[in-house]
Order: sequence, then structure tokens, then C-alpha cells
Amino acid sequence: MLLFLAFLPLALAVFLVGEVATDPHRRRSIALKRAARYGVRRAQPANVIPRFGERVVEPAVERLAALALKLNPKTSLDAIGTRLIAAGAAPRISTSQFLAFKAGLGLSGLVAGAVFGATVAPVAGILLAPVLGGLGFVAPDTILTIRTRQRRERIRSELPDALDLLAVSVEAGLGLDGAIAKLTEHMHGALVDEFALTLGEMRIGEGRPEALKKLAERVPAPEVAAFVRSVIQAEQLGISLGRILRVQAADSRLRRQAAAEERAMKAPIKMLFPTALFIFPAMFVVILGPAFLNITTYLNFK
Repeated sequence: MLLFLAFLPLALAVFLVGEVATDPHRRRSIALKRAARYGVRRAQPANVIPRFGERVVEPAVERLAALALKLNPKTSLDAIGTRLIAAGAAPRISTSQFLAFKAGLGLSGLVAGAVFGATVAPVAGILLAPVLGGLGFVAPDTILTIRTRQRRERIRSELPDALDLLAVSVEAGLGLDGAIAKLTEHMHGALVDEFALTLGEMRIGEGRPEALKKLAERVPAPEVAAFVRSVIQAEQLGISLGRILRVQAADSRLRRQAAAEERAMKAPIKMLFPTALFIFPAMFVVILGPAFLNITTYLNFK
């Protein structure tokens, strides 16, 4: 144990030195991958040994993704990509990585069930292995759905304030592009990130209607879709954009208030089950417990 503790700092130092030494190569590799998206490629020397991630991790991810597609042939890669974008995970997690994660969790569940069956109860392991495997395969989809719902709620709560700032900027004389730029400077959040991406698309030459339609596709919220339709129609018909934004902000606030009132009305129904299951038994114990003890003592005395 002491020998292990003595060598641990040395191993950590060697690891840090290796990371620092290979950092320039890592940066070049990332830059080459980005350039490859635009058709710019550079021939690699024959004596360069691929890194561990390129030799082992990436092929393993591709194999697991292929396995996930075989387990569920109806899976649509475009649909998964759209869901990742809606959940805000698309830049960090690719479609292949998500499918590999599903397959990896499914295999882990099967292995855990098999190990349990081999060591504890064979019959239970036979039943538990497919259950754990199925749960592991479905868990990433459930997590992604929850993340999408949470992000959509955050965007809905941020939309009225964002529209107010856009309306003030437009009424002050800025165009829509300049108003969105001001929005990205003074606000933060999931909705602002999507507006920043839309602004970048417009700056590289994409038409404003197309960029706004992509915004509505990335954010599956009715309020955002209504905002996009209103802005496009205002530009086509020559209507004052500031007034449209004010109306959209007021409408978004009314929808947010209605959603809050609806959740408040559902709260008593949701509280009924935990109240009946956890609070009432405790109250009965506190209220009836002393009376029961007194009755028991009285009967024993008799």
C-alpha cells in the first residue's frame, strides 16, 4: 500500500507531462477535423501512429452504434439528430455516440443480470438480464425526453423577456439582426443560444426567413413557432416589426401565466397520493397511538 502511494504522485506527474506534450498535436487534430468538413484535407505522414481514441474508441463507438441500429431497425438517424438538437446536446453528443451509449447501457444491463444470476440466483438472473438490458437500452431515450421537456420550459420562460428586448431594440432604430445581436450580448440562456446560432447563420449569408424557420425547427415550442411566423409575415407585408414583437411578448406572458395556473390547479391532485400514502399514516400513529396504548394498558389491568 505504501509503495502504491509512493508511485501515485509519480504516475500523476508523468500523465500531466504527457498531456501537456501532446496538447499541440491534439489541437492540430481538432483543426484538421474541422477543416475536413469544408473539404480541406492534408495527407498524413505514413509513420504517424494514430492516437488511442482514433484506434480504439472511435471504432468501438461505430460498432456499438451499428449494434443499436440492428436492435432497432426503425431508428431514424435524422430523428435522433433532431431530438439531440432539441435537448441542447447536439454539439457535444453526436448521433453515433448516442446510439453507442444506448447499446453500451443495454449490454451492461445484460452482463449485470447474467453476473447476478451466476453468483446469486440463476432463475432470477435469467429473468433480470433482459429486463436490465431493456432498461439500459431505453434509459438514454427517457433522459433525452426529460432534457428536451426541461429545455422547452426554460425557453418558454425566457421568451417574453427576450421579445421585450427585441422590441425595444427595433423601436430604437436597429434592424432585426442588430436587435438579435443586442439580445445575445445582454441575456443568457437556452433561447439566447439558439438566437446566437440563428444570427451566425444570417451573417454567413443565409436568408433571414430560412434562418428563422431553422430556429423554429430546433426549438419545439409553439410560442417560438408563432414568433417566427409573425416576423416572416411582418417582413413580407411591411408591418411594423416593433408592434408585432410587443404583441408576441404579451401573448407569451399570457401563455406562461395560463400554464402556471394550470400547474397550480393540478397540484392538489398530484399531492393526493403522497399525502394519503405518507402523511396520513403518520398522523394516525401520532393521534391514535396514545389512545391505543391507553386502551391496551386498561385491558391488561382488567
